[in-house]
Amino acid sequence: MGLESLEVIFDRVGHFGRFQVFLYFTCAIQNTACGMHYLAAVFLTLHPKHTCRPPGNVSQIVFHNTSVWKLDDIWTQFSIGRGDYIVVQLYDGDVWELTGCYRYRRENKSSLNYDYDGLKSSSPCVDGFIYDRSKWDNTVVTQWNLVCNREWFASLIQPTFMFGVLLGALAFGYLSDRVGRRLVMWSTSIGMYFFGIAVAFTFDFYSFIITRFLLAVVSSGYLVVVFVYVTEFIGMKARTWASIHLHSFFAIGTMVVALTGYLVRTWWTYQMILSTASLPFVFGCWLLPETPFWLVSEGRYEEAQLILDKVARWNRASTCKLTEILSLDLHDPIAFKPSAVKYNLLDLFHDWNIGTRTLTVWLVWFTACFGFYSFSLNSINLGGNEYLNLFLMGAVEIPAYIFVCLGMDIFGRRNILVFSLLSSAFFSGMVMVIPRDRYIWTVVATMAGKFGIGSAFGLIFLYTAELYPTMIRTQAVGSGSMVSRGGSILAPFSIYLSSIWIFMPQLFVGILAFVSGLLTLNLPETLGKPLATTWEEAARLDEETYNSAGALSPTTSNADVEKKK
Repeated sequence: MGLESLEVIFDRVGHFGRFQVFLYFTCAIQNTACGMHYLAAVFLTLHPKHTCRPPGNVSQIVFHNTSVWKLDDIWTQFSIGRGDYIVVQLYDGDVWELTGCYRYRRENKSSLNYDYDGLKSSSPCVDGFIYDRSKWDNTVVTQWNLVCNREWFASLIQPTFMFGVLLGALAFGYLSDRVGRRLVMWSTSIGMYFFGIAVAFTFDFYSFIITRFLLAVVSSGYLVVVFVYVTEFIGMKARTWASIHLHSFFAIGTMVVALTGYLVRTWWTYQMILSTASLPFVFGCWLLPETPFWLVSEGRYEEAQLILDKVARWNRASTCKLTEILSLDLHDPIAFKPSAVKYNLLDLFHDWNIGTRTLTVWLVWFTACFGFYSFSLNSINLGGNEYLNLFLMGAVEIPAYIFVCLGMDIFGRRNILVFSLLSSAFFSGMVMVIPRDRYIWTVVATMAGKFGIGSAFGLIFLYTAELYPTMIRTQAVGSGSMVSRGGSILAPFSIYLSSIWIFMPQLFVGILAFVSGLLTLNLPETLGKPLATTWEEAARLDEETYNSAGALSPTTSNADVEKKK
């Protein structure tokens, strides 16, 4: 039975009644937990200022022309990038120069001046490191000394997490179609809680990264399945806004990360607090029913009927008998006609025009995800208060999604997408020319860039679905999502390249967004066009776009997308 036949259910039991409101916000709050885990590494992997630990107790400290008794008085002026070092004298009289990754013992013990031209011997930091703990008492970096020749270990933490996100989306997306949405949501939520807590109790770096990888797998699994679950309970009239604004709860998770990072300065406590966000849902998710759509697809009609009756009672509406709907399909020779042709990924390159369209759409997916995480992860490097910066990067997403919902049915999907990408490219360039001491304007320009890339990210799901015919639509959206994960994996590396040039992340985002925006101009407009069911109709979108002087038919929304699936 097709989804379009079951859509009449919502005309009777309610498109977004009390039952759907309760279910939607229960599921959406768990999206907040996913946002927390996805962005938690922003503060978990902070690299504080550091120097080698001297081989003994320090009696005096010299930094340039300043002589102090505590290192805490030096960190505000100390910068590894400028080649600064600290001179310390031990109680046994030895004088050492301490840098970020090496220490030097002066042969002349009587010289405690900062500048020294005499003989000195070098050695690695075999006694560990001294860290600036003015902001964070402990991070993953300080816990396992992920600095100097071990710094690349820290650079793998977020890309490894994003690789787990990719695998989780593939695995649990498949399982949700086999064992049901409810079971997958329940298992992934339990996994999010226990793996999240387990991360805080890991005993070394390797157990930390493996446990966090598993956390990524289940978090991604929930995030993928919840969109399907919510969509199958909400009617056409509310589906567009409801599905797009699930992203808003993910953004709230980003804001919670910023607030928790500001209040808690020890990484394992910080991790445990973020993980407890999943606990209420773990206790309550077993109350959520399976979707009638999945039950009907499995032939479990009686269970589906019981759930529909429950929805109707909650919404104080008349129930809907599945037997009436099924009887319509049973007499429809087309409804149950099996497809003789199986489609695969290569069909996204059906011909030259469709293949070019696919490559452009994939680039937009990649750019949107790359820019989304680049802006968020790089927020702590903008200057000013890093906690406020990350909070604002999350907060700006909410109006971005409202902008998409309002604008796409007025100005068109393609026009809004082009505007979003090019504006993100423009503001990425603005960040690069704003003087470094004007960090407030830097943050404002970055927020504008994140607004643009967030709008593109929220719109590309729907736009991709409207660009392809019915038989390949799911694979088009799925392949785009897979390509986008490549962007999320590479985004952390662009942040690490900022040590070479501070504006490297903005440069990459700006170039990708600009090229993607220009190429998107060649894509067809789908506003007011009926969803394509054949390759000929999909190809005809280009011709209709260039000859769009005629009147438009009624607007297509993602509710219609779901009807055709």
